[in-house]
Amino acid sequence: QVQLVESGGGLVQAGGSLRLSCAASGRTYAMGWFRQAPGKEREFVAAISWSSTRTAYSDSVKGRFTISRDNAENTVYLQMNSVKPEDTATYYCATGESWVVPTQAREYDYWGQGTQVTVSS
Repeated sequence: QVQLVESGGGLVQAGGSLRLSCAASGRTYAMGWFRQAPGKEREFVAAISWSSTRTAYSDSVKGRFTISRDNAENTVYLQMNSVKPEDTATYYCATGESWVVPTQAREYDYWGQGTQVTVSS
């Protein structure tokens, strides 16, 4: 059983930055970030392989967000720069037994409870 706890969410002005963290207990493989805005489906944001050699990003965040991980701390990060109001959502981290970088929610087995990010214009 893996437990994931996200932190770092909050209110930020458009154009600003925020760093999300996700601390894991238990064995992790690939890790990903997803987000869900009110009334919308959960969408993929970014993913990273266990070795950090592979990453994947959605087109909407590519060039603005950076995913990284520290395996010694069993933590994954999402650095969010140049945020926009449309980035407002609850952000979830997830892990699945994959050695690549899954981009589909169904490929992940464990999920955190989420952290809210609100971007004001």
